[in-house]
Amino acid sequence: MVICRAEKKDLEEILRLQYLAYQSEAELLNDYSIQPLTQTLEELTAEFERGVIYKAVDENGRIVGSVRGYVKDGTIHIGKLMVHPDLQGRGIGKSLLKTIENEHKSQRKELFTSDKSLSNLRLYERNGYRRFKMEAVSDSFNFVYLEKQPDK
Repeated sequence: MVICRAEKKDLEEILRLQYLAYQSEAELLNDYSIQPLTQTLEELTAEFERGVIYKAVDENGRIVGSVRGYVKDGTIHIGKLMVHPDLQGRGIGKSLLKTIENEHKSQRKELFTSDKSLSNLRLYERNGYRRFKMEAVSDSFNFVYLEKQPDK
């Protein structure tokens, strides 16, 4: 498994992975109109141009995981941490998270997930993130915002 920065030519494959990886989240929330499932290639390209996207590539050259982020006001906003459903639970997500953190050691880290995504919350909290805000999204779920302070 190799983790490196994604290139513009990787975006279509990352978007296909995103559509696949976020099916479980949509099922959990009973909402298939969530942003990760409706995002367009043009929107992903705009994210690529304003921030950074990392990819996890298997031995066959297939992208099996990804994470992205952008810096604003001294904080790296981390999002769309995803791993192919068949490969979850093998440490790929943690490795992607550590990669983006290590590239932004001096910055505060912030991310969010739904309050129903208990495995995501466990992953983030095991890796030093602390909850600091909750935001109602609908009658059925909230976003939980988590942060991690910069490395000294």
